[in-house]
Order: sequence, then C-alpha cells, then structure tokens
Amino acid sequence: MAALSRRDWLAVAAGGLSAPWFVRHARAADTERFALGIASGCPRERTVVLWTRLTGEALPETVKVDWQLAEDEGFERIVARGSEEATAAWGHSVHAEPQGLAPGRWYWYRFSALGQRSIAGRTRTLPAAGAVEPLRFSIASCQRWDHGHWAAWRQMAEDELDLVLFLGDYIYEYPPVPGRVRAHEGIGLVRTLADYRNRYAQYKSDPALQRMHARAPWISVWDDHEVDNDYAALQSQTLEDGFAFRRAAAYQAWWEHMPFPKRLRPRGADMRIHEHYDWGALARVLAVDDRQHRDPQACPKPGRGGSSTVLASQCAELFDPKRSLLGTAQERWLSESWRSATPGAPRPWNLLAQQTLMARFNWRDPASGDRSHWTDGWDGYPAARSRLLGEVARRDLPNVVVLGGDVHAHYVCDLHDDFDKPDSPVVATEFCGSSISSHGTEQARLNRALPFNPHIRYGRSDQRGYMRFALDERQLQAELLAVDSPDDANSTVTVAARFTVESGRAGAQPA
Repeated sequence: MAALSRRDWLAVAAGGLSAPWFVRHARAADTERFALGIASGCPRERTVVLWTRLTGEALPETVKVDWQLAEDEGFERIVARGSEEATAAWGHSVHAEPQGLAPGRWYWYRFSALGQRSIAGRTRTLPAAGAVEPLRFSIASCQRWDHGHWAAWRQMAEDELDLVLFLGDYIYEYPPVPGRVRAHEGIGLVRTLADYRNRYAQYKSDPALQRMHARAPWISVWDDHEVDNDYAALQSQTLEDGFAFRRAAAYQAWWEHMPFPKRLRPRGADMRIHEHYDWGALARVLAVDDRQHRDPQACPKPGRGGSSTVLASQCAELFDPKRSLLGTAQERWLSESWRSATPGAPRPWNLLAQQTLMARFNWRDPASGDRSHWTDGWDGYPAARSRLLGEVARRDLPNVVVLGGDVHAHYVCDLHDDFDKPDSPVVATEFCGSSISSHGTEQARLNRALPFNPHIRYGRSDQRGYMRFALDERQLQAELLAVDSPDDANSTVTVAARFTVESGRAGAQPA
C-alpha cells in the first residue's frame, strides 16, 4: 500500500496533465499516449478491470497495448501480463481483465504502447467469500469542471482507501460559461460521440482525479449529466427527437472511459451497470441504475420533460403505484440481491450505492396540509421508495445503508418505511454525500426547511467534498469531508462531522 513513487508523479506533472486537444499538432513521437491516466475498477475475488485510453493524433486504427500486474511496486514479482487491442471504434480504450488473482490483496499495474509506458497504479481484489476484513471506502459524485477545482480528490488520495464508490455525474454536458473558475472545452451542448469523448478527456486531464484513480479500485454508476440533465429512460428534458442516438453515444463514451468489464460493453442505447460486489462476509455493495429504466418524471412543465417541484395535492400521478425509479426488472433484481442474515453468523452489511437522496425532503411547513415533491429524485417516486423500504422492514434485512449523491449537499438521514408516521421504526440509514465541486443551494434556504424534515440528522448544502467510511462487524464510522476553498486546487479539506451506525441498529448517531 506504499504511495506511488515520486518519479511516477513527476511523470504525471510533466505529461499527464495534457489532454488530447493540447497535443493535436505535436509530432507523433512527442505525443503523450497515456495523457488521461490509468484506473481500475469492478473488483472481484480473482480479477479486476484495468483501464486506460490512448491519446494523441495519428493513432493507428488498432494499437497493441501491453499490460503488467505485479505483487510489488517495483514490478519484480509480476503475476499476470497480457496484451489488448485498442481500436478506434471504441476510442482506443483498454479494458484488461487479469484472471486467477489472489483474493484480498493489493497489486500494482501499468501499460505500455507505441514506445511509451504509463505510470504505475495500485489496485486490489475483493476478500475471499468467508473472510471478515475491515473496509475503508469513500463516496463521491458531481464533479462539475467549471464550478471549482478538485481538492477533494487530492485529499482522498491520501486516505488509504480500499474502494471508491462514484455515484454519478462524472462529467457535465453543458457548454462553456464565461467567467467560471475554469472553462468547459468546446462550443455548445455535448451531443455527439466525439463531443462526449472530448468532455471525458478534459475531465480526466485533472491531476488530482488521475491520482485518485491510480490509488484504489472504483465502483461507478452514472446519473443524468453523463447524458443529459434530468433525462428519464429514452426521454430528454427537451423532448428532443432521436434522443436514443444521443444516449447511445453517451453510454459508449462512459464505457470507454470507465474501468468496466468488456462483457458489459453497451449495445446501442442499452447498457447494464447494476451489479453487486461482496466484501467477503462483511458487506455487500449493491450498485443500481436510476436513469436508464425509470418512468418519466411526473407532472412536468408544459412542453418539457425532466424535473419540477410540485405539490402533492396538485399531482396525483406521483402516487401511481406502478411508477418506478429503477424499473420493474431492476427492482426484482435488487429484491433478489440483498444479503440476508445467517443464523449464528455476524449480521452482514448491505450498502446500496445509488444516485440521489432517498429520504423524503419537504420544503413546506406540514401545518399547511400539503407537501412539496422534487420529481427527479425518490420523492418523485414515493410508491417505489415505499416498496423498497417496506421490503427492508418486512424481511428484516440487516444493516441497510443507503449511499447517494446528486443533490450537492451532505445529508445524514433516518429512513422510515412510512414517512407519514415519524414515530415509525427506522429501517435503514442514509448518507448522501455532497458534490466534489458542483454548486449547492443556499444554506439559509435549507435551514428553513430542515425543521420540516425531522428524519434528517444533518444537512449542509454549503459544503463541497465527499464522505469516507470505516466498516467492520461492529459499526460503520462515517466522516463528512468539506473543502475549505472550492476554487483553490490546493485547498485544505477538513472533517465537518462524524457519525456512527451500530450493527443491528438502524440510524446514525453523532460521534
């Protein structure tokens, strides 16, 4: 678990900051071929996905890329090696999948192609099925390039984590906006495969993000901005014609830039990202997709798709029991994938990695006799939320912790299967992390609403950052991290709050 060498990070500083458009006119021999860094993800007991994407002009249609995986940072004990073909059709991306690895151990990896070698990264496999090993992980989301620098990633790279859960909005599709901290590359809204590829390349040029990718394996899910703000299934917020073609381009670019296995390569506008990952006998991570299969948002504005905030009394569609955020098939998959308690064994943890705030959030005083619903999140699909949390309660599923992002605020919540009964049992705990950089709502506005939501134990929309966790058989320890100066790439990052969740007792307690 040694840090990457100083030589490796000097290499990043010298060449790794350049994105493809910076080197379009360079001679091929001088072009940085690994300008977007390296990454690993989707770990299993015996394998993990190793990722890179070749950069620069004058790339052949097909390029042979060699990779090595070693037990040591100096690559003296190489345990796996191979070659992949990086093709122009898939953005010259590489998804290597070494097999037969030892469970629960760290490895180092690197790539070489066209006479150049990448920096070295480290990754790890999941523990063996019966192992009970502690887990250190983080959740992060919403890294809008033009809203600030990414000091959060720089700090996270020092945290000695086993796993990163990225919960959506890896890129934003918006055009450049004058006067921002740093500008989006391009001219207009991202729409084509080339547009999406260039936007990923810009985001991946950030050195702090590159370093965090090279420090630990990631499990990633998307949200809306990887395609289009507030899209739902095959409907965009502007109801554009041919949106399926745009979604297909966006999904392909996402796969090209994520450490995802080849068997899950997208097929047109469809791609499966929901999976579960077992951290030995301690925990199951259930990663779901709340965009691709959802019903469109209820009661949209005239001539529009996407979200709005509506009153319960004015939108009967909200309460249609058939409406789903995950889709019927994925709801069924999730129901079959929870890990149940085994008699005589420690209660396992169920970590639901999803995109947004699950707890009810009401902006209106209950004394008014009405409630507000933001239709893009779980509040827009209350029957689906009741089905999920009701099943957790009915089956007494152990240690369910919901992890989310999207709303650009730190929230810690008690989850009831019936939010209309505040005194009903707490059946799960929620940690919804703030954004890496995307702006949040005014804290004063949030403060006015918090008294209307007594199940929310902590709410801060003025904090950019992430959450990190330490998990063992007894408890989950959570730290909420806040960036002191979001416009400063070298800002300090401090712990804003600490909470614990005891095994067998739903609900977070201040630590």
